[in-house]
Amino acid sequence: MFTTRPEIAGTFGVVASTHWIASQVGMAVLERGGNAFDAAAATAFTLQVAEPHLNGPGGDAPIIIHSARTQTQHVVCGQGVAPKAATLARFRELDIDLIPATGVLPAVVPGAFDAWCLMLRDWGTWELPDVLGFAIGYAKNGIHIVPRISATIEGVRMLFESEWKSSAEVFLPGGKVPGPETLFARPALAATYERICREAVGESREARIDAARAAWYRGFVAEAVDKFFRSTDVLDVTGHRHRGLLAADDFAGWSATVEDPVAYDYHDHTVLKCGPWSQGPVLLQQLALLRGFDIGAMDPLGTEFVHTVVECAKLAFADREAYYGDPNFVSVPLGELLSDTYNAERRKLVGRDASLELRPGAVAGHTPIVDHDGAKRAHLLTRAPGVGEPTVARLGVIGADTCHLDVIDKDGNMVSATPSGGWLQSSPVIPELGFCMGTRGQMFWLKPDLPNSLVPGKRPRTTLSPSFALRDGKPWMAFGTPGGEQQDQWSLTFLLRMVHHNMGIQEAIDAPSFHTEHWPSSFWPRVARPGKVVLEGRFPDSVMYELKARDHKAEKGDDWSEGRLSGARVEGKQMRAGANPRGMQGYAVGR
Repeated sequence: MFTTRPEIAGTFGVVASTHWIASQVGMAVLERGGNAFDAAAATAFTLQVAEPHLNGPGGDAPIIIHSARTQTQHVVCGQGVAPKAATLARFRELDIDLIPATGVLPAVVPGAFDAWCLMLRDWGTWELPDVLGFAIGYAKNGIHIVPRISATIEGVRMLFESEWKSSAEVFLPGGKVPGPETLFARPALAATYERICREAVGESREARIDAARAAWYRGFVAEAVDKFFRSTDVLDVTGHRHRGLLAADDFAGWSATVEDPVAYDYHDHTVLKCGPWSQGPVLLQQLALLRGFDIGAMDPLGTEFVHTVVECAKLAFADREAYYGDPNFVSVPLGELLSDTYNAERRKLVGRDASLELRPGAVAGHTPIVDHDGAKRAHLLTRAPGVGEPTVARLGVIGADTCHLDVIDKDGNMVSATPSGGWLQSSPVIPELGFCMGTRGQMFWLKPDLPNSLVPGKRPRTTLSPSFALRDGKPWMAFGTPGGEQQDQWSLTFLLRMVHHNMGIQEAIDAPSFHTEHWPSSFWPRVARPGKVVLEGRFPDSVMYELKARDHKAEKGDDWSEGRLSGARVEGKQMRAGANPRGMQGYAVGR
């Protein structure tokens, strides 16, 4: 089939990401002798400057890696935790029943920096200042502004001018929205990273990286956030001003961790995801349901394919709502949820017509509780003074996503990562640092005794969800996408079309995709739209009408609106990579 650009092929290395400059930075690291872990870290820090509306230094970063030396895969968890002061009782005192999307109340410990440093220390080869040098250079000298950044800043301009004055100083230089295709500099951010480099002192490379981590989590970065949060009243989507709960002690008590991925075998492939502190296992649950259908016999652009995938997604995501949470705090029955017996019973619920119910499965010893009020909260989206992913406008919406990157080097090391959070529209800039904190805490429920209920020191169940796959037991592909709730829908469709319909990476990325909004969103105000299915505009009208005849609330979006995927895989002695053309900024490079 036609593709928007060639699928990259090479033998030396490949990098794919959501921004062409970041991809080329990763390739430059490989060309200078760095490995995939060095390249991924440099790519990620550059994305913070290139895509400030999609991620930032104060955000999060779940990472899946493959080490060629040990032939093992690991998850590096860069999802920070709730502050000690963030209790259900505290939010009751504030008369808040949903954690707001913006401001300082939803801030958790920013995990991205420590995750990249931990990966770099234990698997990389470069010094941190060399890795950070690319991002520092772009922050000092300016980086090309894509139209979406200008639109995002314009969407929250009035909020910045009237309330978040520190953000106006950074993102409204000279009192104006930076124009598309101009250069935009972040001198305060550059100064922060330069200071980190100066404080990265030690007798070994590892010690120097640990010194940088200490400067961030037990030094000037934590202290600046603590000071700002204690002294600044910040307007958020509640319509009121609040002070933050995150403190220096919260930074000091947390560090990134290395974990085993969750795995599921599907048609000679083993798919790896992060644990149930993310939504990652929901992709595996969908595979467990779909293995009972003849997906290969279905038209990958046809009604039966879309219907079957959507109906299985509804069941799997209902379980996400009922059972997922930080396994350090709750027991998540993943073994049962991925078992053949459980999924054989669940599969019987997939009929010819669409279900409008939210139906979690029954697991012994667990009480599945899901929210059924999501449809009633849609009106909140139109009264907010400014909200986070995926909505950013003061009134109305402007689409926003996340970032993703994939890297393979000549030795076979591989990285899949989905950094996000700390968006420019999420909370005010910390003046001394030049960046803002993330708002991932909005994903907690403020109801007691749920798997994802707010508890101090607990990870919110994030939507961030990188993917990795082995084929016949050998490392095969790193892949993923931005997109909140859509991440484990678009990634699934991409994988199915490769496994069952022999599509290449770029073919599977370019092919028209779809998603459903059936269950409550993880983002404030947690809206659900039961039965809604959105088809990319290039789907035949007949598919939409046939879905409607099956009781789906189907509609079509723009021709190039569904999916933000990138991927990189090993094929024999070659590597291949592809990236998303939608939005006109993602690119894959390699040789």
